[in-house]
Amino acid sequence: MSDRENYSPGPAAGADIQKDGEKWTLVLVRDLRHPPAKVWTALTEPEHLKEWAPFDADRTLGKVGTAKLSTVGTPMTGEIQIKRADAPTALEYSWGDADLRWELEPKDGGTRLTLWHNINKGFISMGAAGWHICLDVLDRALAGQPIGRIVGPEAMQFDGWQRLNAEYAQQFGVEPPKW
Repeated sequence: MSDRENYSPGPAAGADIQKDGEKWTLVLVRDLRHPPAKVWTALTEPEHLKEWAPFDADRTLGKVGTAKLSTVGTPMTGEIQIKRADAPTALEYSWGDADLRWELEPKDGGTRLTLWHNINKGFISMGAAGWHICLDVLDRALAGQPIGRIVGPEAMQFDGWQRLNAEYAQQFGVEPPKW
């Protein structure tokens, strides 16, 4: 049995929401066993994003400016505006109506990674479930034990995603989307 077949996401944890009227922001906090510089590279370099992220990038995200992201498993492609790229502590970009902010803080020889991502209220539990799995895959890739990214439509079919979606929906007090 492969590492991927043995992978099962843990319970929904480390996530919260911030509400500002109709604007909802998912806040995920994950402690990783790897130093900020290594995590920064995984967050910004296209060859590393291909290991865990739900999108491909046409260039490094580690420099302010415009880049193109392509969502894996869907035909969605669009430009992002990278507003802040302070290696290895903060990365911010806008992608369509979504804003994403990543902060990296040294913690106990590793990194506390915090992601803020504004998501439509109706899909916030899905976003939390998807990012939960992405961050699990990221941690394994950084540890040299890659299992391959699990994103997009594939993630929704993956064992554990439906459970996470339901658990996050309950935590956030929302109805999980019906598919």
